[in-house]
Amino acid sequence: MTRPEARPEPAIEPGAGPGTPLLALHDLQVRFTGRGLPTARAVDGVDLTVGRGEIVALAGESGCGKTTLARAVLGLEKPAGGEVLLDGVPLRHSRGQLRSWRRRVQLIPQDPTGSLNPRRTVYDAVAEGLRVHGITGPGGEDALVADALSRAGLRPPQRFFLRYPHELSGGQRQRVLIAGALALSPELLVADEPVSSLDASVRGTILALLLQLRDELGLSVLVVTHDLGLAWNIADRLAVMYLGRIVEIGPTEQVLADPQHPYTRALLSVVPETRHVEQTILRGEPPDPTRIPAGCRFHPRCPVLAAGLEPAVADRCRTQPLPVLPAAATATHHAACHLLAPPPPGDHAKAW
Repeated sequence: MTRPEARPEPAIEPGAGPGTPLLALHDLQVRFTGRGLPTARAVDGVDLTVGRGEIVALAGESGCGKTTLARAVLGLEKPAGGEVLLDGVPLRHSRGQLRSWRRRVQLIPQDPTGSLNPRRTVYDAVAEGLRVHGITGPGGEDALVADALSRAGLRPPQRFFLRYPHELSGGQRQRVLIAGALALSPELLVADEPVSSLDASVRGTILALLLQLRDELGLSVLVVTHDLGLAWNIADRLAVMYLGRIVEIGPTEQVLADPQHPYTRALLSVVPETRHVEQTILRGEPPDPTRIPAGCRFHPRCPVLAAGLEPAVADRCRTQPLPVLPAAATATHHAACHLLAPPPPGDHAKAW
């Protein structure tokens, strides 16, 4: 299948050479302040990169800040500090830049049933982005919609044009959302729990589709998930997030085969397919982001600390904060934990 003729280039021009990652977050901070309420530090210092053609999974419990981080990448939340860069160009939230940014960075929502308008056809759902951005091609809107549906695995595409969401299966609805994103020829997809609402029998086909799109189109994907099993199946790199910070990052196989942080080990221990990690049940809920604990922010729930440590180590866990992890290179595995030997002062680029 051939793509329609090339479309006009978006307004954002690449700001660096081919060695620059497609997406880069530098000390990203997102805060929420209500009238008379304390400030919630939802994302509290994150360095992260997504390379061209790379799939990165961002994993953690509900409330850890991963969805807020994804919204900042999409330009839906304005950072309180740090930067979001696409091709080396920082996001400044000007109206014109946001418009071109959202052509290059597209969202795949979590819930296809809630995301699709039940009164609009599949054709209209996929064509919406094309109409908003005024995009046309040599074959007209029909050709672009048909191409997007075909790439999302809905073939023959014309058979789906006049169907409504209630006439589709859950997997087909998710493919319609993917087609809507693909219609704009993005470079980066942000997939928010892309298979959490689907039956187990369908999840594998959607994950296989994302891998196929990466291979065929060179797309980069940031996958937001609570499921480390999903990360194992799809991601090149895995970043584990807790209370606004990334606590472990590295190549997926390294992180999941040899998890260094107690939080990662606890998350991995409840994945049915794992046998090499002793099951750990975390007690309590993640702390309120308006009252982040001193020292290691995981220490109130840390099973290793609760089991008893040397007093000097336990004191560091409760009182000494840990630095922001660097945006790890592909072959580097990092974890932020006082139980691990810290890097030399000022040398946070080396593995912990």
